[in-house]
Amino acid sequence: MQASRESKNSTHKQTHYNQPMPQINPYGFSSFQALNNDSTDSKSQGTEVTFQAYNEQFFTLESTPAADYIAYNSPSTISVSSNRSPFSPQGSHSYASDLHPPSDNTCSSPLSGSSEFDDENKLLRALWVLRNELLGPESETDDSGSFNGILAQPSPFTKYNRVLEMAPHMDLNQLLFACAEIVSEVDTVPFSDRQVAVSAAEALMDILEKMVSVSGEPSQRLGAYMLEGLRARLLSSGSIIYKKLKCKEPTGSELMSYMHVLFQICPYYKFAYMSANVVIGEAMENENRIHVIDFQIAQGSQWVSFIQALSRRPGGPPYIRITGIDDSQSAYARNGGLDLVGQRLVQVAESCGVPLEFHGAGMSGCEVQLESLGIRNGEALAVNFPYILHHMPDESVSTTNHRDRLLRLVKSLSPKVVTLVEQESNTNTANFVQRFCETLDFYTAMFESIDAARARDDRQRISAEEHCVAKDIVNILACEGMERVERHEVFGKWRLRLTMAGFTPVQLSSSVSDAVRDMLKEYSSNYRVAEGNGALYLGWKNRALSTSSAWR
Repeated sequence: MQASRESKNSTHKQTHYNQPMPQINPYGFSSFQALNNDSTDSKSQGTEVTFQAYNEQFFTLESTPAADYIAYNSPSTISVSSNRSPFSPQGSHSYASDLHPPSDNTCSSPLSGSSEFDDENKLLRALWVLRNELLGPESETDDSGSFNGILAQPSPFTKYNRVLEMAPHMDLNQLLFACAEIVSEVDTVPFSDRQVAVSAAEALMDILEKMVSVSGEPSQRLGAYMLEGLRARLLSSGSIIYKKLKCKEPTGSELMSYMHVLFQICPYYKFAYMSANVVIGEAMENENRIHVIDFQIAQGSQWVSFIQALSRRPGGPPYIRITGIDDSQSAYARNGGLDLVGQRLVQVAESCGVPLEFHGAGMSGCEVQLESLGIRNGEALAVNFPYILHHMPDESVSTTNHRDRLLRLVKSLSPKVVTLVEQESNTNTANFVQRFCETLDFYTAMFESIDAARARDDRQRISAEEHCVAKDIVNILACEGMERVERHEVFGKWRLRLTMAGFTPVQLSSSVSDAVRDMLKEYSSNYRVAEGNGALYLGWKNRALSTSSAWR
C-alpha cells in the first residue's frame, strides 16, 4: 500500500507543474447593496446592482469558483476563499484568503451565508488540498482531514527536502506560504529535528530574498516585508525588528512626512474621519454643549472640518469640548505633546467663531480610566474609536481584557453616539498560518492600492511603506503575547463585542455614504463602498479593507 502511494506521488510530483492548465471560468455574478465611487446616483440606501467580476486578472492571488480551497491549478495561484465581504461576488476572483476562522467570525457577509461550521470545513479542506499538492497524497491526516502542517512526513529531512525540491517551480506567494508553514513548525517539532526545520526555512528565505524588492511590483514589495516578518519570527527577534526594521529610525518630522504621504495617497484615514464626522454631526444636530472623546487624536486633523461645519450651524455654533487620547508614537511624530494639538484646534475654532475647549490625555487606551475623561453633566457625549481598538489586548492576551473593559466604560457614560472604524481583517486569535494568510490577503490589496497612486521607485512611497506599514506586518507575524499589538478583528466580532457591552447599532444615513463617495472621486475608481451588516465598507476592488459603524 505504501509502495503504491510512493509510486503515485512520484508521478504526480514530476508532472504537476508541467501539466496543461485546466480551462476554468473563475467569474460569476452576485447582487448586493453597493455604492460605487464613480456613480452619480445618490440614493439613500444605495442601488441594487449586479456586479460582474473583472474580465482581466487584477490580483496577484486568485480563487476558483466552485471550490472554496487553495487552488494550485497554475504555479501563480494560491488562494483561500471563505467568508466573503460585500465586495466578493460568489465565484469571483478574490484575494488570498477572505480567511476568517470560525472562532472569530461571528457573522457572515451579506453574500456568503456561510456558517461557522462551514468556514471551518473550508479552511481544513483548503489547507489539506495545498498539502497534498505540495507533498503528495501519502501525507498523513486524521479522519477529520485535519493536519499537522503541510510537511507531515515520516522524517523531517524528507518532508523539507521535498519542499526544497519543488521550490524552483513555485511562485512568490507559494514560497512565502511554504516558508510560513515551516517556520510555524520550528517550535513544535522534536528538539532533535528543530535545526532541520530552521535550515529548510533559511534555504527558502534565501530563495525568496532574490524574488522580493521594496521598489518592485506590489507582491514583491509586500513579499519583502512578509519575509522580514518570517525571518524575525524564526530568529525570535520580532520585538527588536518591529522597532527597528533593520533601518535607520526616522526622526519625528520624517515619520510625520511618511504618515502624511499615506494620508494623501490612500483614502483609509479620510474614510474614517469623514464617516465618523458625519455620524457625530447628525447625532449632535440639536445639542448646544458637545463633548467629543477621541481615543486616537493623532494630529487632530479629523476635527478641523468638524469645527468648520459647526461654525455654519443655523442659530450659531455650539460649545464644544474635545478630549484627545494619544500614545507615545503620535507624540514622537508630532515632536511634542498634546498641547500642540490643542493649540492648533483652538486656533481653528477661534477663526471660525466656535467656542472650544481642549483636554489632552497623553496615555495609552489601556491606561484610560473614568477620571481620565473629564465627564461633565449637561454635555452630549460622542466617542470616537478610529483604528485604535484593535491595539487594545483582549481576553486572549490578558485577563484584564482592556478591549472589552473600554467598551463597558464608554457604555457606562451613556454616550449619544459611538463611532468605530477598523480594518476588516482577522489577525487577533487566528493561529500563525491563518494569520499569515490573512495578512498576505489584506496587505496585497493595500499595496495594490498604493501602487495605483505612486510610482514604484518613488522614494517617499518606499519610506512610507517601510516605516508606517511594514512595522505592522512584522508585528503581526513575528510577535506574540503583549508584544503583538496589531490584533485586528472582522466586523462580525466587533459587533458581538459591542452588543455584549450593551450597545445597539445606529443606522447610518445616506449622508454618510454620500460623503465618502464624494471623497473617493479623488482616488482610483477601484475603491468601492458597500453597505452590509449595519456597517459601511471601504474596499479595493473586491476586498473589503475597512468598516465604519455607529452605536449608542
